[in-house]
Amino acid sequence: MPMNTAPKSLNTDLKDDNFLSQEVDKLQKQLEEAVIPPELKENVRLMIRRVANLFGSAAYASEYENASLYLDWVTCLPWDRRSEDNLDLDRARKILDVNHYGMEPVKERILEYLAVINLQDRKRKLKTEEEKKGKVHFRNNVIFLVGLPGIGKTSVAKSVAEALNKEFVRIPFGGMGSAVILRGQSRVFPDAEPGLVIKSLRRAKTKNPLILLDEIDRVADSARAEIMGVLLELLDPEQNNEYRDHFIDYPFDLSEAMFIATGNNTGGVANAVLDRLEVIQMPSYTDQEKLAIARNYLFPKEMANVGLSESDLQIDEDVWVDIIRPLGYDAGVRMLSRTIQGICRIVAKKIVLGEGKSFRVTTENVKEYLPKW
Repeated sequence: MPMNTAPKSLNTDLKDDNFLSQEVDKLQKQLEEAVIPPELKENVRLMIRRVANLFGSAAYASEYENASLYLDWVTCLPWDRRSEDNLDLDRARKILDVNHYGMEPVKERILEYLAVINLQDRKRKLKTEEEKKGKVHFRNNVIFLVGLPGIGKTSVAKSVAEALNKEFVRIPFGGMGSAVILRGQSRVFPDAEPGLVIKSLRRAKTKNPLILLDEIDRVADSARAEIMGVLLELLDPEQNNEYRDHFIDYPFDLSEAMFIATGNNTGGVANAVLDRLEVIQMPSYTDQEKLAIARNYLFPKEMANVGLSESDLQIDEDVWVDIIRPLGYDAGVRMLSRTIQGICRIVAKKIVLGEGKSFRVTTENVKEYLPKW
């Protein structure tokens, strides 16, 4: 009778196994150097052991590729990496004022929101041992910026991330047709990959970024119920500390991430999700506000982007009315920005072609400089 041999320990150094390829040895080294949860590390070690046992067989190549892909993802996720938050409200106010003209009610509401986070942070530092065990939860509803396209919802979210010193990542929901896109697909399926939440965390490289859930009201009708179900888990502080992507198949703590959602309206958002959101209505810009934004923000920015100086292009004061409304009223400033971009490009072309060195836009020649839509 053949002698029974004891199974090899999972902690055995794979470098000593004379049947392993250098490729499998490389996976083992990558795993041991990675900083990931111990239980997950043991799971991956088992996966590598299965690959090693298949060395030389027809199934080895595909199993190695799957293990390598999975290992790449789990080792690149920010399991314990975080940025240092800046909760200075004065700094936040300055950043909001620099990046956004007007919108005082919106700014004040955001500052109130940040003030709550500031107080919660102070309380966390004074928590008792019982609180550290999870018996006390700090809650703050997620900001939901609602307004017409081009009104500055995304840029407000970026300003909040800048103010808090957080990494900014965006998840687009517009037209999303399956919850799999958000949560990922199980590795039993060919070409499976993680969902957008995990991909965003990998891009952020920290576990406490600001994640923008953009246009959550515009998901496909066929997948709305499933996607809203995933959103409920993301936004619920009782659940998102163990968010499970189907590809990673191991809980990731999202409780330190900050979420901001945007939408054109609230009609396409499930009531259960709305219950976890703090709706902030983004007002339309008046012509007077757009005039100040165009002169003081957009025009200098687009001049710098194109490579023009103040001596290259000047715009008369009474011309701005035609620039602000080239095609009629627009609630946001996106069309206004494109119009100014077009003027700068036309002037840049004239300079390159040698048609002049300095140009001035007046009421008499403004049509020559306005883009042809």
